[in-house]
Parts: sequence; structure tokens; C-alpha cells
Amino acid sequence: MTTTTSAWNRQRPSGMPSHRYADVYSRVEVPLGTERLWPTRRLTQAPLWVPVDLRDGNQALAEPMDPARKRRFFELMVRMGYTEIEVGYPSASRTDYDFVRLIADTDIAPDDVTIVVFTPARRDLIERTVESIRGIRNDVVIHLYTATAPTWRDTVLGKDRDELRELILAGGRDVWEFAGHLPNVRFEFSPEVFTLTEPDYVLEICDAMTELWDARPERPVILNLPATVEIATPNVYADQIEYMHTHLARRDGVILSVHPHNDRGTGIACAELAVLAGAQRVEGCLFGNGERTGNVDIATLALNLHAQGVDPMIDFSDIDEIRRTVEYCNRIDVHPRHPYVGDLVHTAFSGTHQDAIKKGFAEHRARAAAEGRDESEIAWRVPYLPIDPADIGRSYDAVIRVNSQSGKGGIAYLLETAFGLELPRRLQIDFSRHVQRHTDTTGDEVTADDIWSIFTSAYLPEDTDCPVRLIALNIDEVAARTDVTVRVDGVEHHSAHDDAGPIDALVQTLGSHGIPVEILSLHQNSMRSGADAEALTILEYRAPDGPAWVAGRDRSALTATLDAVLRAANAVAAAREVSAR
Repeated sequence: MTTTTSAWNRQRPSGMPSHRYADVYSRVEVPLGTERLWPTRRLTQAPLWVPVDLRDGNQALAEPMDPARKRRFFELMVRMGYTEIEVGYPSASRTDYDFVRLIADTDIAPDDVTIVVFTPARRDLIERTVESIRGIRNDVVIHLYTATAPTWRDTVLGKDRDELRELILAGGRDVWEFAGHLPNVRFEFSPEVFTLTEPDYVLEICDAMTELWDARPERPVILNLPATVEIATPNVYADQIEYMHTHLARRDGVILSVHPHNDRGTGIACAELAVLAGAQRVEGCLFGNGERTGNVDIATLALNLHAQGVDPMIDFSDIDEIRRTVEYCNRIDVHPRHPYVGDLVHTAFSGTHQDAIKKGFAEHRARAAAEGRDESEIAWRVPYLPIDPADIGRSYDAVIRVNSQSGKGGIAYLLETAFGLELPRRLQIDFSRHVQRHTDTTGDEVTADDIWSIFTSAYLPEDTDCPVRLIALNIDEVAARTDVTVRVDGVEHHSAHDDAGPIDALVQTLGSHGIPVEILSLHQNSMRSGADAEALTILEYRAPDGPAWVAGRDRSALTATLDAVLRAANAVAAAREVSAR
């Protein structure tokens, strides 16, 4: 690629030895068809998912799974709905061999689950693999693999194209000899490092294998084309897959499968484009565990389909239980930002995100009410949340969390969801400044309880040593009269008010004794507090330097409002005293 510079691009050469590496086009012929069909296609149905956690994923663990962990993982995948599972490499370890025998000797595999076992193209290992599956009532796939790319042929295997072709076909013949007569057994072949193998050679090998194994629609052969090492942008993999899809012999007797790794971080994209290009089956691991940077994450792939309105055909409705099981079996924690499953993937800290999400939830609730339908049934269109967290068993508790980057919308959302408290918009602006000061000072995230504590400090302060107190208030409904007794600066004052409600009567009494309280707005909430519900009155009043806010709280809505008026009166009195000094 030619490097060009522009006035707006001030990047400088890194000094890294990039010249040591060749791009994919220099390493292998990439079949560039004159008409690519895959860019025009859409994903409209799920491929056959094949989890390889128990074999490929297990090989990548620092501490491979013991039998109990393998069984727990297998049973999880069965519950989720996987119907084809690669269970091990029985010729490579006693644990894997014994696990395959466990499947043969018990009923842990339902009848509709196909068992896949893995073997290299070596006669003694193939024989041991076939021995491990004897007695299994389920359908079985024997998965034969050999590396085919030039570097592997030359450096690892020491064979030229013809010699390697004969080695692979010999392995294929051994598989057919030992298992071709078994009615419940089918076959799979992987030309390892497919992405770096010459297209004509891999096509020649694959066609020879499907002929050898008599691939037919009623007994199809799986041809699995791995991106064993990611070496190019995903569109290149799609071109390679489409070439095979359109040139394979016995295509109606072939299940075209892919097995992307994630060396470039584009395994997901490679798999999705490969399906567009003709792949029907995808091998990978739940949450992407695998050698180096991992195998493709088939959980993310499936939920990507779900987010596009396509049934993933696998049940992720309890994502946290799935994650806990996978973490236990792999002994690897899932990253908190991992798509869909991470602890923080549905969480917004940013103020602009929080405001949009809060409004989106409000619109969703209103639309459900207007349509007379449950919120879980209507179309999902909440900003910043690709899917409804409830679809995968998540609550909304952690959707919005507050730190120094947050804004008024997130703060208001937490108070509303945790305490049932709806803040007026102008109060949201005022209160967010208090929260911002706290987070800037501490640098910590704040919880809903923390926010409530900040709220009470700002608008519900303790009323000790206050100059203004309400001593008594009596309402005579028959005479339409309210009697009020207040204490101002230690002196009690009594007044009677005809045709005035208790709030107006208190305000008039205070004003007549030099404490003017001009109420600008008043908002009442029924606030959740454990098993009890309390009234919370939020009052906006005119302070000497502009509008200000106070609140009152009590089991009685009237008492809560009187409490708010008194707090405003004490604030006015304090401001008056400061001004007089």
C-alpha cells in the first residue's frame, strides 16, 4: 500500500519492522471472482452452531478441564440447545477418551445431539478414536484434520503437495475402513490453515475426500475451512469461502463449515461474512476461549443475529448462569466489556448516554401502555441498548451507573428506579452539581444509596438549631379556618387564617413575621422505602440570589409539604442574617 500524507494527518513512521511481513496477497492466491455474491446477501437464519470448547477450547487452557468440569460444560451446552458438540480429542488424552466413553455408557447426550470427535490423519490414532465411539447411540462425526498450507507442508510436515495429498487420503481411507460401515457415523475434514493454502490445492484435496467418503445428501460430509491463523481482512476470507462454495464437487452432499480464529480481532466479522459467502455451519467457543487470541465467539455471533431480529436457535435467556458455568469450567473470567455477557455491557456512565436511555425507557413504557401490551412484547428501540437486557435474564438495575462522567439524566434515573423519586428537570440540573462535586472530590462511582445520601444532605438537612419552627397547626374544616403557631428566633407567634389552606396559612404567617417564602413550584412524590411508602415534597422557592430547592419527607403528604416550607423559611432566614452582617 502506498503511503500518502495530508496536512491533517500528522502521524509519523513508527519505526516498527513492518517490512518483515507480507500481506495475504503476497502469500497465497486469493480467488477474486468477477462477481462476488456475498456482499449482496443478508443474514436471515442461524447456521448450525458447533461449540468446540471441550476440545479446541480445552487445549487452550492452562489447566485443562477435569471430567467433572467437562461434564458440567457439556450439560450446559445441551440445555442451551446445541445439537452438535465437539466433545474431545480421544486419541490425545485419557481424560478425553474417558469422556467420550461416558457419553457411550450414560444418557447425558439426548438423542438429537450429534457427538463430534477429533483426530489427526494417522492410522493408530484414527483406530483409537473409532474405538472410543463404539456403542454411542447418537449420531457421530469423526473429524479428520491435516495442515495443508505451504509453510506447514515445508516446515512442519516436510512433504510436498503430492506426498501430503497421499497422507490425507490414506487417513481418509483408514477412517472409512474403521467406521464407514457404522450407520450413525458421518465424516468431517479440515484442511488446517485453509486461509494460506493454494485454492486449487485445497479444492483438489476436498473433492478427493468427498469422493472417497461418498458424500451424498442423505449422508453429507462436512468440509470445515479454518482460519487457523487470521491473516487478512474478513472480506478475503469471504472470497475464499465463496470460491469453495461455488467450485466444490458434490456440493449437495457437502455441509460447508468454517472455524475462524481471532488473531486479528476480526473473527466475528470473518464468520458472519463466511456465512454470507455460503458457509452453513460455524465452529467456535462460547465467549471465544481458544489458542492465542481465541476461537470465534459463537455466543456473540448468535446474539448478533438476535439483535437483528433473527432467531439464534440457541437459548441465552439466562446469560449470567451461562457465564458463571463457562468461567468455572475454563477458570478464566469473562471481561466486563465482553459483548452481551460482560458485567458492564448494558451500563452507561456517560451523561449523554444516560439521558438518552432514560428517555428511551420512558418512551418504551408509554408505548406499551398505549398499545395495551406487556413491555416485553413490543418492539425494542431504546437508544444505546442493542437488545433488551431482560431478553438474556438481566435486570435494569445496572443499566445506568453514576461517576464523574455522568449527567443529570443518569442521576435522575437511579433515584427513580431505586426510590420511585421523579425529579423535576430544573432540580435535576441543580442536583447534578452536588453529585458532580462529590464524584470530582472522591473519584469514585456512586450508587443509588450514595445519591440519596447526597440528596438528603442538599435538600433534607437536619433541622437542629433552626431559627424558624412550626409549633402547632390546627385546621377547623367547619369554620374554614387554619390556626398557625410558629417560633421565630425563640419568639412564638400565633395567627388565624380564614379560607386559607394549611400551606397558605403557614406562608402568610411566616411572611407577616419577616420570613417571606415565595413558592415557585411544588412537586409531590410517593417514595419507596423498603416495605413502607413515604411522601416526599420537593419545593422550589425564590431565594435572594435566585430560585432554590428544598424538600420535606414524612408518612403524611401534608406534613412533608409543611416540612419543605419550613426548610425554605430557614434558608431565607439564614440568608437574611448573612446579609445583615
